[in-house]
Amino acid sequence: MKYLSVKSIKLMKIKEIHIYQYDLKVENGPYTMANAKVWSLKSTLVKIITNTGIVGWGETCPVGPTYAESHAKGARAALEEISPSLIGEDILPLNIQRKMASALNGHTYAKAAIDIASFDALGKSSGQSVSDLLGGAVTDKVPSYYATGVGLPEEIAIIAYEKVLEGYPRLQIKVGGRPIEIDIEAISKVWEKVGKYNIRLAIDANRGWTTRDTIRVSNELSDIPFVLEQPCDTVYDLRKIRSQIHHPIFMDENSVDIPSVINAVGTELVDGFGMKITRIGGLQPMQLFRDICEARNLPHTCDDSWGGDIIAAACTHMGATVQPALMEGVWIAQPYIKGHYDASNSIKVSKGHISVPKGPGLGIIPDEELFGQAVFSC
Repeated sequence: MKYLSVKSIKLMKIKEIHIYQYDLKVENGPYTMANAKVWSLKSTLVKIITNTGIVGWGETCPVGPTYAESHAKGARAALEEISPSLIGEDILPLNIQRKMASALNGHTYAKAAIDIASFDALGKSSGQSVSDLLGGAVTDKVPSYYATGVGLPEEIAIIAYEKVLEGYPRLQIKVGGRPIEIDIEAISKVWEKVGKYNIRLAIDANRGWTTRDTIRVSNELSDIPFVLEQPCDTVYDLRKIRSQIHHPIFMDENSVDIPSVINAVGTELVDGFGMKITRIGGLQPMQLFRDICEARNLPHTCDDSWGGDIIAAACTHMGATVQPALMEGVWIAQPYIKGHYDASNSIKVSKGHISVPKGPGLGIIPDEELFGQAVFSC
């Protein structure tokens, strides 16, 4: 893989930071998970202007405080706290990460927006794509996956069948927040519809199952091949069920930072990860996560909770650098939301895959008029 060389770019400094808020509407909402119903989301966007006039964009869009320890107001408050300390700093991702860490503890999901904007600015300055800066793309088209909401078993089975026909190589079936018998029925009906196809299944309870129910599902459906993605609430729950189930475990919400990933990998707690770029703090730490997984031969996704074209581009660029055998898919919110930030270079799923954006940086030039006036500037 190629790695970013300071000599290959013109060193820039952060001159201005502007923060915007944008409402993303969910089409045919709500989107239902075990612990949340999503009608719309407030995405937070960051615009960095350098001393050379180059502009970099970043974004973070937490689902809300019931899904994870993050929410839109928290993102904006954290960014207002961090941003003034970054004015005049060199735009090098590791430098920016360290400066943010010294300015504010935690709040990785907010810091990720500045991290992504830094990579975008660096790419534009050096004439390289973000995937080049991350080590180099190994493909020009990454596999995506479709995540159903929680719904009636028959309806979810029909959606799953339709998405297989569209070309998705992987399906994530949302469960939880209701009697476990209904979840068992939903999984069974989905498999009846799609089992004859070459499709990978992930069953995602978003921490909504008890250990008892997780063990029951795995025992009753032991003949159906699927991954259990974050079935229970805590790592202690996952450790408790590890030896009592028949299916691989992927950790999602509990993988909050690099130390939690190292612990899960080192103790062989999980068989893979559903990883969100903003949860782990941005593209810089996501590179380390990718390399840890490759060193231990662990598959993982490369996605985010929600968001528009900026997050989608960041996820796609990172996903393009992952060893294909370990790439579980790049999830983006585009199939579920209305509109794009960049009508000419919008990030879309086509036949279950996403084309890697062209051009320097993220390859996205958002229409700033969409965002209105900045909610904070420094």
